[in-house]
Amino acid sequence: MASRTERLKKAAVKAAKTARKWAETAAREADRLLEEAQKRVETEQRQRRIKEALRRTGKVLKAVGRAAIVAGIAAGIASARAEKRARKLSKRARR
Repeated sequence: MASRTERLKKAAVKAAKTARKWAETAAREADRLLEEAQKRVETEQRQRRIKEALRRTGKVLKAVGRAAIVAGIAAGIASARAEKRARKLSKRARR
């Protein structure tokens, strides 16, 4: 029969092996969670960059829209002035 000391050593070794096994499992789980968290952070950063790009694009499109409106108004005014000048010239030519 094993002595009391041998039984304690055997129990201690078994407990240490079990603890090591669970520590390895915990380390794998921590690595997996860390990897998932990093993916999530990258996704959030990517989404933030996309949102910023969309905001900038929106600002540019607004500016382009305003410029198009101003250009349209300027073209209308220029057309009206040209038409008015043409009428004045034709009235003078008739005399």
